[in-house]
Amino acid sequence: VQLQASGGGLVQPGGSLRLSCAASGSIFSINTMRWYRQAPGKQRELVATIDSSGHTNYLDSLKGRFTISRDNAKNTVYLQMNSLKPEDTAVYSCNANVITTAEAMRVFPSTTDYWGQGTLVTVSS
Repeated sequence: VQLQASGGGLVQPGGSLRLSCAASGSIFSINTMRWYRQAPGKQRELVATIDSSGHTNYLDSLKGRFTISRDNAKNTVYLQMNSLKPEDTAVYSCNANVITTAEAMRVFPSTTDYWGQGTLVTVSS
């Protein structure tokens, strides 16, 4: 299973970006998908989550500016980021909790967390 993140780049304060993260490989189903970010010199933090039913959770400080969504048919999660601020500058990484096709054949399938490679978002004038 591979996760490919894209959509990062340089944007001015107040601008918007949309990140995408596509999962591929031997996927039977995907449970929760998440976006994390890590700013320079800071610890990684959880930005947003979305479960297979579409229920979402956000870092409190980002509510109203960021929106997570997913397309289950495409095994893809998105992060729409609006009103970006310089403090949003970070490497954004995606995570997916996956049941592989091999595990799906078991009576009690286990899940595995997979990570994308990260995409850099820079908010600067």
